Amino acid sequence: MKFFSKFLKIWAWISMILITAVILFLFGYVFYQGYETISWTFLTDSPRGAVLGMEGGIFPAIIGSLFFTGTAVVLGSIPAIASAVWLVFYAKNHTAIRMMHLIIQCISGIPSIVLGLFAYSFLVRDLNLGRCILSTGTALGIMILPFIEVRAEKAFRELPEEMIRASGALGCSRRYTICRIVLPACRGELISGIILGGCYAMGATAPMIFTGAVAYASVPHSLFEPAMALPMHLYLLVAQGTTSLDVAYGTAFVMMAIILISNLLTTLYARSRHKAWMNS
Repeated sequence: MKFFSKFLKIWAWISMILITAVILFLFGYVFYQGYETISWTFLTDSPRGAVLGMEGGIFPAIIGSLFFTGTAVVLGSIPAIASAVWLVFYAKNHTAIRMMHLIIQCISGIPSIVLGLFAYSFLVRDLNLGRCILSTGTALGIMILPFIEVRAEKAFRELPEEMIRASGALGCSRRYTICRIVLPACRGELISGIILGGCYAMGATAPMIFTGAVAYASVPHSLFEPAMALPMHLYLLVAQGTTSLDVAYGTAFVMMAIILISNLLTTLYARSRHKAWMNS
């Protein structure tokens, strides 16, 4: 038994070191290939040139990605958290709970390109919204909904049951308990799940291609406009061949850096909120 425990510990350390090494190598390789491209002009200028990306920068793509991600986060997180609240605090019928979990699992298994095709057929064509940020945000919101719901439900279920019972024993309604105790106590985990879901949506190229991302566009001013996006821009640069690979690596590193920084800030915020709640 002691040998098996020691083996598991060594295996865990080796796995962690390998994963860290792969991530560092990936970031280092992409940065080495594209660092000459990255500059202040590259980050703040618009793309220009007869060949896409040979001149200018990626500023509209950065802003467009933030628009797409923000719309997806709003449209995906609200029903996700509401579903988690219903499943944990209101649902009593075990059949309904199992059906809800089955639906969420099925949504999480849908390929992103299928969601993009659905959004194109239903939103862009049938509802005549056109290729715009709202159409893309809806597809991405459906994609990240299970991601956020699972984490929100886990956070709710990990709350001490005695705290919920004590609130009820003091005469507090269930709605008051959820709004004033449960949600504030789980704020760090909820925001963490929402931001991580947004990072997941930011890298989804397939729904963007079908529904709202374009090669050239200015900074969007409305949800009903198309926009550039970093994944779409990267895809087009790679498709052009070796002439744009330096710019493609620079674009990839910027997108990876945004996602990495978001993940780090999310982790730090979740830990600080958990620590503050434990000390309160």
